[in-house]
Amino acid sequence: MSPPARRILLGAFGDPGHAFPMIALGRALCARGHEVTLQTWRRWQTHVESEGMCFAPAPEYDVFPTGDPGSEPLDFYEAVVHATQDTLPLVRELHPDAVVADILTLAPALAAELCEIPRATLIPHVHPENKPDAPVYSLGARLPRTAAGRALWRRAQGPVQRGVERGRVELNQTRARLGLGPLAYGHGGTSRMLALVATFPQLEYPRTWPSWAHVVGPLMWEPPTVDVEPPTTASGRGAREDPLVLIAPSTAQDPDHRLLGAALRGLADAPVRVLATWNRRLPSRPLPVPANARVVEWVSYARTMPQCDVVVCHAGHGTLVRALACGCAVVACPHVGDMNENAARLDWAGAGVRLPRRFVSPRPLRLAVERALSEPSISARAGELATWAAEHDPADTAAALVERLAHQKAPGVGLEPTTLRLTAECSAD
Repeated sequence: MSPPARRILLGAFGDPGHAFPMIALGRALCARGHEVTLQTWRRWQTHVESEGMCFAPAPEYDVFPTGDPGSEPLDFYEAVVHATQDTLPLVRELHPDAVVADILTLAPALAAELCEIPRATLIPHVHPENKPDAPVYSLGARLPRTAAGRALWRRAQGPVQRGVERGRVELNQTRARLGLGPLAYGHGGTSRMLALVATFPQLEYPRTWPSWAHVVGPLMWEPPTVDVEPPTTASGRGAREDPLVLIAPSTAQDPDHRLLGAALRGLADAPVRVLATWNRRLPSRPLPVPANARVVEWVSYARTMPQCDVVVCHAGHGTLVRALACGCAVVACPHVGDMNENAARLDWAGAGVRLPRRFVSPRPLRLAVERALSEPSISARAGELATWAAEHDPADTAAALVERLAHQKAPGVGLEPTTLRLTAECSAD
């Protein structure tokens, strides 16, 4: 017998890397018969509603300088206070059985806590809290293999922990302004009732997970778009015989399209077909388009990547996991922030090649693509992740956990852990 339908409120930061996984979760909850409202930026309203959810506009505040002389950015936690106060009427009106907030979106979670509603956190990438003897998150360092390496990282955690403590104090000050009690632990934006870690378990370093944290697998969704025909080969051996390489740069980083230009130049005379997209960010200067390449404004990753052999990208989490789910080897060229971490996890998992930003130029890019194509272990590992993706339904797994949370009678009661098989595939080499 199916559990009764519940009312669920979701809240997501509006960047694609955060909004898209939440839309995927919302679609799965709707498929299970629940009434879902998603609060995010207005740009996604049509897509949210087309997936069967109700849409609620999220309050948007500038917390970074915009260049507008008449606009002063708010302090981050000042914005959190305003956003929580703006979200409270929605929570009180809906009175949901559970609230799921993106890791960057504190307001729905705090509003839910004020209303004593069970709440979960969606982490749409690898977990940002590394264990003490692992590399500092986002530096892009590999997991240490020796006792000396682990000791080095334990010493390096000092400044990180001071930053975590400062964040705890600032969040507790914010909570006090809203009438909530203090938290005794850091990373207080992550719910201790339920945290959904939406990445491949094979990209997570081995650790003992708390009962409230679940690695469910990547939550993937994309806006509908038209199909794009890949280029025919320029090698003279006939169409579709050469490997297909997709150049998929970030939608937000690398404004000069350094990666895109270097890849097109580096692969110009290689025995590959190249499909490249500038992701609706018009290049400032004409791109070099060789005979073996096609460059388009936008491309469906879900429908195109299954045809590809290699994906070259900045290692944004959404692009990375989509490529791996399709069995593509990845050449990761991280640009900033957590892209460095994602590229390090890819390298550690053995499913691709990492090319640091300082080496992003035509010749190194070509060598990286050639390695991704020629090393059997890389394609085999990417195939293993694709098999895992085919055998699991991360969105339905996450929806079932949220469903269980919504049935909790007493706020604050943790969920029993769900076993996910983190096999030898996930262990350090």
